[in-house]
Amino acid sequence: MRNLTFLTRCKPLAASVLALMLLGGAAKSFANNDLPDLGTAAVNTFSLEKEMIYGDAYMRVIRSSAPMLNDPVLSQYLTELGNKLVAHATGVKTPFYFFLLQNDEINAFAFFGGHVAVHTGLFLNADNESELASVLGHEITHVTQRHLARSLEAQQKTGPATVAGLLGAILLTIAVPQAGMAALATTQAMATQSKINYTRLHEKEADRIGMQILVDAGFDPNASAEFFGKLASRYRFTTTPPQMLLTHPLPESRISEARDRAQQYPHRYVPDNLNFQLAKARIQVRFSSFSDDAVLSMFEKQLNKQTYGFKEAALYGKALALFRLKKFDESEKIVDELLKIDDNNLFYIDTKTDLLNERKDYAQAIKLLEAQRNLKPTSQVINANLANIYIEAGEPAKAIPLLEDMIFLDKQNQLPYQLLNLAYKKLGNPGMEYFSNAELMALGANYKGAIDQLNFAYRASEGNQLQLARIEARIRQFKQADREMDALK
Repeated sequence: MRNLTFLTRCKPLAASVLALMLLGGAAKSFANNDLPDLGTAAVNTFSLEKEMIYGDAYMRVIRSSAPMLNDPVLSQYLTELGNKLVAHATGVKTPFYFFLLQNDEINAFAFFGGHVAVHTGLFLNADNESELASVLGHEITHVTQRHLARSLEAQQKTGPATVAGLLGAILLTIAVPQAGMAALATTQAMATQSKINYTRLHEKEADRIGMQILVDAGFDPNASAEFFGKLASRYRFTTTPPQMLLTHPLPESRISEARDRAQQYPHRYVPDNLNFQLAKARIQVRFSSFSDDAVLSMFEKQLNKQTYGFKEAALYGKALALFRLKKFDESEKIVDELLKIDDNNLFYIDTKTDLLNERKDYAQAIKLLEAQRNLKPTSQVINANLANIYIEAGEPAKAIPLLEDMIFLDKQNQLPYQLLNLAYKKLGNPGMEYFSNAELMALGANYKGAIDQLNFAYRASEGNQLQLARIEARIRQFKQADREMDALK
């Protein structure tokens, strides 16, 4: 999907809050891979219920403030990879939610409630799927071991005010960066050296347990050391290292420990994954700082010199670059050849749909996507593309049940609400147009704006008693949510 790949435009926020949420530091590894007995750690200070509340609040503010990337193909790929790793994790107590931020910086971070963010820059700098998976396994461990909550537990010795102040300051930093950083400076001044040592312990756990997850999920245990080593070498003499190295320092000891730990596992060949390389190519073309001409030249060079890992990925990247340059016929010729190789690949289907949409061949696009939906009824890629095509084809009513299904399966996804808003607008239903816009605003923590939209929806829904009752209930819920959000600051 091209024209409905929505991005929340970036405000100058994220570096401070991401650095705080990530647990930095490094030290030597434990000698074995046994999980620690957490006992009641972090329970008294910060229960799982509180983690979920804060995680939801942080996520809502991030949606409104950070460059979130709602590309359905990339989101589905990342979610499937993340869930594959989570399936091999121990101590999973919360759902996991993986999401992308459009940022060329090499970084990933995890925070309350199982939320794991990945910068697109991580894809750009990883050479294979195992390297990406090694970072995800590390961040998953931060969640399963409740490192942020345990860090707060350790700080409880300095007084409850420190814990409460830190939590409020984190949220305030997201909402109002300057005020939040002032609050953080005051709060962190109370921290002691023991807190730094505690976070280093977290990094050791995340390295050790993350590698076990990586191996159990079928990936290469050497990927961690290879990725660490590559980053350390590349940025050894730079004055401005990437955010990931500021929050995850890489002394030689940490790299050597990763190598030593990997050698404890039996050697096995782990082939790279085509879909990772397709995802990387998609990010290089659509979501990086490279120019359209530069990426086209890059993929043409790969194809001419045969320096690609997968020829299909290089062809796909070239097709996307040609599309961006509006050379649609050349792009479609490549995509059609790729579909002959694998007619069920979602990356190819998505781009084929974009091409059909571009030349307004809605009938063929609908035929393609409806056939795919019979095979993949819950795929967000298929459902989002089909809903979008229905709307473009002047059949918005057909899009609505698809989008409602998407929302039922993933209530955190902004894309179906954005499409739903467009569908109701084309249907001439202002009541539901305002209602869907209210839901979208609430996802971005703008409850006051959402309530205003619901008041507009109420006035536009006169005579529809069922819809009026639904709107009244949602207004009450948003007012309560707004009070709860204010209480967290």
